[in-house]
Amino acid sequence: MRIMDLGELFGPVLIFGGPYSNLQATQALLAWADAHHFPPERRICTGDVVAYCANPAETVALIRAAECPVLAGNCERQLARNELDCGCGFGAGTQCDLLSAGWYRHADRFIGAADRGWMETLPDLILFTHAGRRAAVIHGGLTDVSRFVWPVSDEAVFLEEISHIQEVAGHIDYVFSGHSGVMFQRRIGAVDWINAGAIGMPPHDGRVETGFAVLDAHVTFHRLAYDYLGAQAAMRAAGLVQGYDTALTSGYWPSEEVLPPVLRRAACANG
Repeated sequence: MRIMDLGELFGPVLIFGGPYSNLQATQALLAWADAHHFPPERRICTGDVVAYCANPAETVALIRAAECPVLAGNCERQLARNELDCGCGFGAGTQCDLLSAGWYRHADRFIGAADRGWMETLPDLILFTHAGRRAAVIHGGLTDVSRFVWPVSDEAVFLEEISHIQEVAGHIDYVFSGHSGVMFQRRIGAVDWINAGAIGMPPHDGRVETGFAVLDAHVTFHRLAYDYLGAQAAMRAAGLVQGYDTALTSGYWPSEEVLPPVLRRAACANG
């Protein structure tokens, strides 16, 4: 396991997930960070720099040039090992599994050896201290990089992950995660679990803006406006028309298989 300890960070910390090869969203996120005077060490990415969208190499180049701490997501781990699929944890033969084949093939084609070497060096766990409280940053779970942890997951799921993190890192007050693409905060015992969402794809709520989190005196979530039409046009020009291109303008994912039933559109509409 690779661990990166950033030490003590002073001032607000921006935590963002899932650039997802969405160059336009990544540009917007970094422009927001510049405008709000976040230095590189206080911009932390929870992984999956590469995924659904059209510009994997360009997005990696932008993130690398930004020199911010980046965690290894399942996509980075799979590409670094030259694996044949994204390792997202989708069930074999499900719609999500079939949809992923197209975008992963596109990413695999355009990510070169140098970027795969960089991905191989990325940490599995990032630690830092902020205002006297200890934070851990993971992708899905520390037990499984592709574990989907939702706001409605059983408390036992959170407790298992927190216990595993504390075995490795000692006491923690915050866990920041990604992977699921849904922003949320949940209190588990003495630990605040925060999913910072994903900047490259909307969080399945009918809005085109994506989102990220900022840790200051407390955690706040921010919506990110960006050139989603440009990102969609780039996907279609690249032949990435399996459904995630439409998600950029509809605000809804092309499949809900991975979501708990209570988070699906029908349940939300009735709820």
